[in-house]
Amino acid sequence: VVFHQAMEYGGDRHMYLCFSGSYPLRAVSNAVSGPLRGSLIVQCRYDPGWETYKKWWCRGADWKKCHILVITNGSEEEVKSNQVSIKDNQKLHTFTVTMEELRWNDADTYWCGIEKSATDLGVEVKVTIDP
Repeated sequence: VVFHQAMEYGGDRHMYLCFSGSYPLRAVSNAVSGPLRGSLIVQCRYDPGWETYKKWWCRGADWKKCHILVITNGSEEEVKSNQVSIKDNQKLHTFTVTMEELRWNDADTYWCGIEKSATDLGVEVKVTIDP
């Protein structure tokens, strides 16, 4: 199993691969789809100890250039930006991203992530749109 981890140095994200089954962040599914004009849900799980860290949802195949669409504030409060929302369940160690009003051009590579000093954690999720 290949997991992705990103390093932050001076604001630039650099990716390297970590070949380990013990990576602290996992997407429940690394490929999700939703209906045109409908919605989809992505769930990401993390290990205990990461509860109060900010969780984020980022768009773009190139990790160094991906655009963060929504980010939590470190609590369980839901955060919404445009048609995307994120909510962390710290008891279940899971955060959920909901994308609504799906359009064809929403199909892309996205990332579930956890913000931390020096090193962000991230896992890739492919999103496709069904007719």
